[in-house]
Amino acid sequence: MHTRSLIFLLLTAVTCPGQAKTEITWRDVTQWGVEGRGWGDQERERWFDRFPAKAKGKVTDHVWNLSRHSAGMMARFKTDASAIQAKWKLMSSRLGMPHMPPSGVSGLDLYARDAKGHWRWAAATKPNKQEMQVTLLGGIAPGMREYALYLPLYNGTDLLEVGVSAEAKFEGLAPRKAKPLIFYGTSITHGACASRPGLAHPAILGRRFDMPVINIGFSGNGRMHKEVGDLMAEVDAAAYVIDCLPNMTAATVAERCVPLVKQLRKARKNVPIVLVEDRRFPNSWLVPKKSKFHDDNHATLRKAYEKLKAAGV
Repeated sequence: MHTRSLIFLLLTAVTCPGQAKTEITWRDVTQWGVEGRGWGDQERERWFDRFPAKAKGKVTDHVWNLSRHSAGMMARFKTDASAIQAKWKLMSSRLGMPHMPPSGVSGLDLYARDAKGHWRWAAATKPNKQEMQVTLLGGIAPGMREYALYLPLYNGTDLLEVGVSAEAKFEGLAPRKAKPLIFYGTSITHGACASRPGLAHPAILGRRFDMPVINIGFSGNGRMHKEVGDLMAEVDAAAYVIDCLPNMTAATVAERCVPLVKQLRKARKNVPIVLVEDRRFPNSWLVPKKSKFHDDNHATLRKAYEKLKAAGV
């Protein structure tokens, strides 16, 4: 008798409607597109590569390999879901680095617009394997709102899907038509060493100005290459921000800065071009060689700027 009662209770628990699993509808972000993926629909080796396939063999091997990281990409959508899930597949099994956590290297980062239209942080992830499925955020207050989901900074993305309950409203938001800010730079632009993707400075500025951003930072390889300039010139940008000094010497700045700016100006007569000075190593005040490196870089960039201004570029 006791055994029959136990079986009945177990069956009741299993079939109780309150225990039913919520049905999730998954949506592939490639169906509506992501911001930060420049060069339109040009052929790519992988959908989330930053550069089109034609760049391979033109840019350096290091730049090409780094361009396969999904830094700067962001999927936008609207939903009234009370919980938002995500699943994503990473290109590399190297999820983190000694100086940068997996949450920034390989994680996702969710922001939401508040009632005043401001972007505010909502959720981040802690990836521990190449294929992840997580609930980004649950218990969300009722209401339709806009979200932005930033992709991994220092890993490639092979797949990204957003999941909400089947009953929830959902609208994938296509990339905005506004001209993007293009940031060309070093590991700092690339995203090192942000704890999550939304904290890379191009992403921060994108939210602050409420503008699309294209991140072409390349760790250790932001060197004012002409071949990168060729690709930049194809994009009708709101501004080109060139932030390469940490990876350059005064000699390479003198050699490449003026030609790169002239190259961009020839292609885009009215697009602002911003030249960014190097930050200084915090201990450069103690190490004269480091201090001189910065002084020389800054002076050479200033000289290039004055030359360009004098020439009316």
